[in-house]
Amino acid sequence: MMLSIKYKICLVSGLLLLAAFNLQAQSRVLTLDSVLHYIHHNNLMLQEHDIKTKAVKTYAEGAKSWEAPMVGAGVFMYPYPGQTIMESRDRGMLMAAAQQSIPNPAKLKAKENYMLSRVAVEDEGHEVMANQFRAQAKAAYYQWVVLEKKKAVLLESQRIMQFMLKLSKVRYPYNQSSLGSIYKAEGRLGEVENMLLMNASEITMKNIQLNILMNLPKDARFRIDTVITVTEPIALTDTTYLKNARSDVRQLDKRIQSMQLNLQLEKLERKPDFSLRFENMVPRDRMMPQVFTAMGMVSIPIAPWSSKMYKANTKAMSLEIEAMHKGRESLLQEAQGMVNSMALELETKHTQVKNYQTKIIPALRRNYETTLLSYEQNTGQLPLVIDAWEALNMAQMEYLNNLEQLYLIGVNYEKELEK
Repeated sequence: MMLSIKYKICLVSGLLLLAAFNLQAQSRVLTLDSVLHYIHHNNLMLQEHDIKTKAVKTYAEGAKSWEAPMVGAGVFMYPYPGQTIMESRDRGMLMAAAQQSIPNPAKLKAKENYMLSRVAVEDEGHEVMANQFRAQAKAAYYQWVVLEKKKAVLLESQRIMQFMLKLSKVRYPYNQSSLGSIYKAEGRLGEVENMLLMNASEITMKNIQLNILMNLPKDARFRIDTVITVTEPIALTDTTYLKNARSDVRQLDKRIQSMQLNLQLEKLERKPDFSLRFENMVPRDRMMPQVFTAMGMVSIPIAPWSSKMYKANTKAMSLEIEAMHKGRESLLQEAQGMVNSMALELETKHTQVKNYQTKIIPALRRNYETTLLSYEQNTGQLPLVIDAWEALNMAQMEYLNNLEQLYLIGVNYEKELEK
């Protein structure tokens, strides 16, 4: 009996702690900067890329290694079985050999520089990927902000429709409201409730999307900070800013540098390599002296039949570098045009949003308040109030749609500027 009571107490305590934890998690507010910080440190794809970069760096550590030495053993001038041996010196020798290739030091240094340049390319690739994830996170975060604003509008609409429905039902017995108006109000209230359900579902989807980017549990729930600002556009007269700001341009620069180092490595193929070989021979006739052979060897890569390959490779790499320079210029020009176009679009959308805030919505709100006042004073009809409310509600929703577009244009604009 005591065990049963202790088990129940532990179970209740655990449930209370779990509920407290969930309540704390749901009450936690994550700012956009916090979300981006989580992504920078916890995103699985970024971690995968970092590990791959470490692998490339580890490969570079062995760039200056020599080939393994070779050793061998055998016989030298050893007679075939069944041969008649006239003198004991014709019995042959036992032989041991060792050989070591000695690569050209300039080639090893050039290979190391090339391998390290690939690490720099991967580092910039990390920034390219991080910029994409930042843009995805910002887009999801801003869309969530708009959904929260839409939720507030829908809750206000729900409150208004419930009030008008209640008021019309009170007036109906006194012939001050029609049955059709009541049904119309009930229908509009149901539509608002459906929109609230859809809104809640979309908020959960944005929460899950951010959880995936931050590498958090899919069911982790948090709230967001709805106070955000839109990036102010800047005018770009040339591509100087983009050369330093954009990670894809910097990565392309690193690729060009890496290709140039690879070109230098290929040019060094015209330099010779070396090798040493030592052979020791022990005659089977003890009267014969032990002998050895020591050889130093050098390759001749400038021979016509062996130089064609590195000459062709050198020419091909030079053409690839020239093509990459053209691609870099094209990328910068396209980026500059995209940024200036987005800046114009951002200004236009900002003006549209401001017009909704200062002109359209205030006018429709005054119209709704006027018709509602007339209905409360029994000098107006409920359908007119519903129509005025619908016009205001549609304008508010259209304003929020334009606000979402403004945020998303700002996200793409910041992505192009690498912010």
